[in-house]
Amino acid sequence: MSTHNDNRMGEGVMSTGDGMRIFPDVEACIDCGACVVSCKRTWDVSNNEQRIQITTMLEGREGAEGYNSRQTAALEEGKNPGETSLPMQCYHCENAPCVSVCPTNALQKEDDGFVTVSDDLCVGCQYCLSGCPFGAPQFPDSEGTISSDVFGTGGVMDKCTGCRERQEAKKGPACAEECSTDAILVGSAGDIADELEKRGSGSFFNDTALEIIFGDDADMVKNA
Repeated sequence: MSTHNDNRMGEGVMSTGDGMRIFPDVEACIDCGACVVSCKRTWDVSNNEQRIQITTMLEGREGAEGYNSRQTAALEEGKNPGETSLPMQCYHCENAPCVSVCPTNALQKEDDGFVTVSDDLCVGCQYCLSGCPFGAPQFPDSEGTISSDVFGTGGVMDKCTGCRERQEAKKGPACAEECSTDAILVGSAGDIADELEKRGSGSFFNDTALEIIFGDDADMVKNA
């Protein structure tokens, strides 16, 4: 059962703890960077690493007539969505590809829904980086050479933790609580589906991505 957070700063945080998911409302993101700054400040993330980053597509492009700020609808109807900013981080996927490709079991899908990394088991092979479609794995200590990919000298993997410690204390992830437009949604699959439907936003991801993130609950979010 999810633990409801009565002290949340943003409406994007609906519930925390067991079974939580993190998911972006692309139509709400304005690429302000507050999520990146709050993450770095909260966890003392180094300058050469980002546990969350904003990816902007079609920068400076206007959407098709009638579709500005309606990127999901534009894609569904084969129209130009225009400039679209997408918060990218570890979504703690139900069917996490990083877990399935890790040869040392350094990555685990925990019973409470979080995907965790065991530093002492990570050999820096970077298979998780190849397996993750969302670019979540980071290797801040990588040698930055071809050999790092071949011989496992990429350093220990790091990624978004979902602010697990904060959630255990009934607080939302730092990125979501400080998002000025509540573009980062945190809660159960049902919470997220209900919020997307209420906003009229829908999901920007394709069916394959939704199945990776939400597993059996993918249709719930897809039909929001």
